[in-house]
Amino acid sequence: MEEANQSVVHEFILQGLCNSKELQIFLFLSFSILYMMTMVGNLFVVLLIITDPHLHSPMYFLLANLSFVDFCLSSVTTPKLTTDLLKDKKTISFGGCMSQILCVHFFAGGEMVLLVTMAYDRYVAICKPLHYSSVMDRQKCILLVLISWIIGFVHAMSQLFMILEMPFCGPRVGDSFFCDIPLVLKLACMDTNTLGMLINADSGILATTCFIVLLVSYTYILLTVHLHSESGASMALSTCTSHIIVVVLFFGPCIFIYLWPVSITWVDKFLAVFYTVITPLLNPAIYTLRNKDIKKATKKLLNQHVKSMGQ
Repeated sequence: MEEANQSVVHEFILQGLCNSKELQIFLFLSFSILYMMTMVGNLFVVLLIITDPHLHSPMYFLLANLSFVDFCLSSVTTPKLTTDLLKDKKTISFGGCMSQILCVHFFAGGEMVLLVTMAYDRYVAICKPLHYSSVMDRQKCILLVLISWIIGFVHAMSQLFMILEMPFCGPRVGDSFFCDIPLVLKLACMDTNTLGMLINADSGILATTCFIVLLVSYTYILLTVHLHSESGASMALSTCTSHIIVVVLFFGPCIFIYLWPVSITWVDKFLAVFYTVITPLLNPAIYTLRNKDIKKATKKLLNQHVKSMGQ
């Protein structure tokens, strides 16, 4: 089996998103623009938070980390997706496939935990404002971010170890645009029902647990503030709305792909595009368009740039 794994299958063939040449050109232009916007948007948020002293707070420190993770997650899948649209034969090496699976689950798992950390930050800021500076100090913020990265790494490695030694003796063709575990399980020449259940349980438990914790956290925040004052509830709702939107957009597709009992190819492709391409683009926009501090820092940076250009 191991010899078949190494000598027969050196690469996988990906069928991509579609077969229409006209549509492929349109998608190539669209995804190229989306990826450029994702890179510029997320890296701009990171740069802005690093350079502006007024944004050196726990909430923006976590937001900068989220933007960096979104940039990395999009970079794992979108460039290959885009370039493959111009190729007749879309292939990925066995090592490249395993690396892509590792990186996708590393960044996606880390982002799930990071979103929980951001919910905890909002809980302390809104429900316990007098203790905020002591609870969310610099060391605590760094520790929480490190925990999110560690959990993401452990999750990714556990997924990879379960599929790394599977035998692949054909077929090599997968109906997807990037390597993920459901695709690899279909290509293995062995009974993967039990292994698939374990892998889906691993991903499903992480995603579902984080999602439930987030829903409970934001519900508790809004209920707690509502009991104190109506105006406070309105302010809390405004503060948490962007966080809740991002949570739903990110977790919805992930939970559906790994927990839905019936796999529908076009639905899986759409949801995979959504959480690997669209969500990383929307996150900086959702968080920044409603944020006065980010808007103020952006105007300040643009004014400084204009003045330096004038000199």
